[in-house]
Amino acid sequence: MPGRQRRVIFCLVIVLVTIAVYNGVSHNGFINLDDNVYLTNNPQVHAGLSLKAVKWAFTTYDADNWHPLTWISHALDWELFGKNASGHHYVSALFHAVNAVLLFLLLESATGFAWRSFFVALLFTVHPVNVESVAWAAERKNVLSMLFFLLALMAYGRYAKRPSVGRYSSVALLYALGLLAKPQVITLPFVLLLWDYWPLQRFGSRNNTDDVSRSRQAPFWRLILEKVPLFLLSAADALVTMLAQQNAVHQGQENYALPLRFANALLSYARYVAHAFWPVHLSPAYPHLPAIPSWQVMASGAFLLLISVLAITLRRRYFLIGWLWFLGILVPMIGLVQVGDQAMADRYAYIPFIGLFWIAAWSAGELCAGWRISPRWLAVPATIAIAGCAFVTVRQISYWHDSEALWRYALSVAPERNFMAHNFLAGILSQENRHDEAIEEYLAAEKVHNYPLTQIAYFADYELRHNHVADAMAHAQRILQGTGDPAAREIAFRDLGIAYTQLTKPDEARENYEQALKIEPRDPYALMGMGLLAYRKSDFSTASDYFSRMVAVDPGDFNYLLLANALEQAGRHQQASEAYAQARRTSADYAEAQKKALWFLKN
Repeated sequence: MPGRQRRVIFCLVIVLVTIAVYNGVSHNGFINLDDNVYLTNNPQVHAGLSLKAVKWAFTTYDADNWHPLTWISHALDWELFGKNASGHHYVSALFHAVNAVLLFLLLESATGFAWRSFFVALLFTVHPVNVESVAWAAERKNVLSMLFFLLALMAYGRYAKRPSVGRYSSVALLYALGLLAKPQVITLPFVLLLWDYWPLQRFGSRNNTDDVSRSRQAPFWRLILEKVPLFLLSAADALVTMLAQQNAVHQGQENYALPLRFANALLSYARYVAHAFWPVHLSPAYPHLPAIPSWQVMASGAFLLLISVLAITLRRRYFLIGWLWFLGILVPMIGLVQVGDQAMADRYAYIPFIGLFWIAAWSAGELCAGWRISPRWLAVPATIAIAGCAFVTVRQISYWHDSEALWRYALSVAPERNFMAHNFLAGILSQENRHDEAIEEYLAAEKVHNYPLTQIAYFADYELRHNHVADAMAHAQRILQGTGDPAAREIAFRDLGIAYTQLTKPDEARENYEQALKIEPRDPYALMGMGLLAYRKSDFSTASDYFSRMVAVDPGDFNYLLLANALEQAGRHQQASEAYAQARRTSADYAEAQKKALWFLKN
């Protein structure tokens, strides 16, 4: 088959396989890990794509990151699909398919091995570890940054054959776009040096050649010198990223000491290799252990050293470069500089695993050539590997269906000390008003982790719902004494106001409600509390004002009934009638809502 025709067929197969395997993302929704920050609760993204949105994208440090291209991508998706999560997920799946095609074209053009490149691309597109990068809407930045990373490598291949300012500028531009999507591609200048060694084989003293199909060779110092502009881009992006993540980094350094981070880095490298070749028990949350057994650290270090020595002594360029690709690209994400609570993450392996994949493909090909075995015999194990990965990936995608399914799966995979899964599961249960179940998860998280004070507010809410007023007040006071976080303090003041109301201490209740409203003037619970205090003092006009502000934030039947009663008592009968009518329109059980409202007004 002619090379161009075969190339087209391979690309079509890669796209079709990707779509078939990732079709399940169309049934998934958003989750409560970052999707709320990036999408569901982000008014800037909801405004859609506009000049204002672009300006905001380039000037914000929201989500502790600076990645304007990612924000623009989300804004465009919201413009097209709104709250329809299927559209967001399918776009990420299409980006993943394009990345797999580009990976095939890159390897095939650089090495001349079509079938090996095809296998690497297929393995990349169906490997279960990549599900997190594709099925998680907030990780659009991963697939988007890799797109430009691969395009920059392809542009560099063209530059290496025939250097020119224009071709070099295209490399720099594509690299800059990758950085604007996510700083994970910050190692590209180092990757290009590896690429010079293999497969481009640019190391040498020959500065030109008559064979335009080959890359121009150059001394090592010149290869480094030509990448100085790219290193400057890396340095600039590193500085901006440090500014964006300084709070998260500071917290990570405080929570996890350097010896623990170093030990975890060694262990994580070994675990990543294990996940590459045996992708089971993958999890959206790999929490740090309080201490890592020394034998695990030593075994991991010995394993990494053994593979490194093997890569050097075998004198196989593809092996050495593949191993260095894996080790080097993971350096910014391996946890030596800790951001967040995760010990490792599947999304960090999205680009690094390519090096391991081509080691496997080229090693198998070399063995067949050395033993004079027809490469056709590799079709069976290669097909089994692809099919096995595809099967696990389809199942892995189903775990991302919704937040509760995801975190219950995470706890089934690693139930011990998984405070992250307990925490996020508690969050979605609390959001669904399943407070008894939620508090069990919060308490489970607190047993194995130094729980942040900003989350203790959920404990106070739980205690208030169960009439444990003293315990609720103790939690609220603990928050006020231990943190300056405005959101946590606002909730604490509000809960103290509710507690004092239950204790029939209106002056103390009013003082705390007022403190809460200074921080968040739209808190519906604090507004309701102030309205009830005024109503019980027969100050119906003031009560009406607070209840009006409350329904503007939370227009439910119960709230409208509180407003209607206050307006009626204040003699504003026309407005009261309108509020009653609105309550009826919004109510699923008007009689029950009315009964509840009268109870609150009298007690």
